[in-house]
Amino acid sequence: MRNPPFTLAYGVVLIFGLAGPAVAQDNGAQQPSAREQLQRIHTPQSIDQEFARLTKDLELTPKQQQQVKPLLQEHHDRIQTLLDKNPTASRQKLGPQIHAISDDTHHKIHALLTDHQKELEKAMQHRGHNGGENR
Repeated sequence: MRNPPFTLAYGVVLIFGLAGPAVAQDNGAQQPSAREQLQRIHTPQSIDQEFARLTKDLELTPKQQQQVKPLLQEHHDRIQTLLDKNPTASRQKLGPQIHAISDDTHHKIHALLTDHQKELEKAMQHRGHNGGENR
């Protein structure tokens, strides 16, 4: 069983499109860089969507919301900086660094959760692994 920080990390990685299939074309054309792929889905709106989902699913308090929103923004900014510094790198090459950023963010978010919220987080993981969430 995965640990709870990984669960939350997995959720945000999914929302930012890293766990989905790479965008490839069957005609043999070169795959877009990680930057090109992620910039289509790695937007300020994705931050707002993830924030709304976490607020609802984890029943975040107003204080927790004030703490979580900047963490999601920081996550976005760190990944954007990585993409900007490596404009032609593949998703495969940047994947470990992106996952490390996500893990760091999710450890910080997980530390803010109550025991009840950690149980809700487990339920989120279960739904995600069983295809119960549309992403």
